[in-house]
Amino acid sequence: MNLRLFFEKVYWMLAKRVLKKKQKTFADWAAKGYNNTPEVSFIIQSHNKSYSVMRIVSQLRNYAGAEIIVIDDGSEPKHTKALTRFLQLGNEFLIRANDLYENVMYDKTIRFANGKYIVLLQDDDEIKDLAWVDKGVEYFNRYPDMAILGGLNGLEFCLDETEKWGYVDAYKTTDWGNKDFRFVHSVNRAPMLLNKSLFIQHLKHIDFSFAPFQCDDCELCLRAWLSGLKVGWYNAGFKSMVAGGMRIWNKGFMGHQEIKNRKKLYTMYNASVEEISQRVNEANKNL
Repeated sequence: MNLRLFFEKVYWMLAKRVLKKKQKTFADWAAKGYNNTPEVSFIIQSHNKSYSVMRIVSQLRNYAGAEIIVIDDGSEPKHTKALTRFLQLGNEFLIRANDLYENVMYDKTIRFANGKYIVLLQDDDEIKDLAWVDKGVEYFNRYPDMAILGGLNGLEFCLDETEKWGYVDAYKTTDWGNKDFRFVHSVNRAPMLLNKSLFIQHLKHIDFSFAPFQCDDCELCLRAWLSGLKVGWYNAGFKSMVAGGMRIWNKGFMGHQEIKNRKKLYTMYNASVEEISQRVNEANKNL
């Protein structure tokens, strides 16, 4: 037997019989206020940005009944320790991963979350109030076949034979008047809000062939339209504080992924752009 394992076994045998340990109780568990059926689950992807994440969580704690999940992906130990000490409430969770990035970890964590609606966030998001959350939930209630709602950029998918794929930020280039909501080809993270039941039932997964990151958010939106679902954009008033941890530490890697995944996206959807555009336009006629 491994010597260390032997001493470990002896220690806990003695501890069980001799040491006086305060026993935990049901009252201790109940006092944590765990909510198994939250309306909204917030998922924050983080890399070496513990202070920024704690600022975000401090705001999200003001949303009644919220579930808050932080993905600590490949951070240095000091950031992991800081988040471990900070996330102490009953509906707060920390998931540790080792540089698996957005595609894989968002997908896995969506399944872990219990919220009716999922809000995907990043460690550089600046949150000043929470009115945008209820506003997003209202749009989901208004359009029960809407699977995805973005609060940053409303994007129009377009094709370019040279670049293989591109998009136009339609909110900045198209005259939408004073509208705060439109159906769009795609939205990007963050925030990206999901109707979890529609995601699980119809979309099932973020496409792992785009792993570890880049363009999978656009692919998910295009696939939603072809699955008979809708994708919306609304003005959530979001800003980025500086730059996300993933972008800071993966500049060259991101460029490589963008070139590769743009070509993949083009191959998958170049024949479907017209059909998707028709569905988007029809949806907007009924606003």
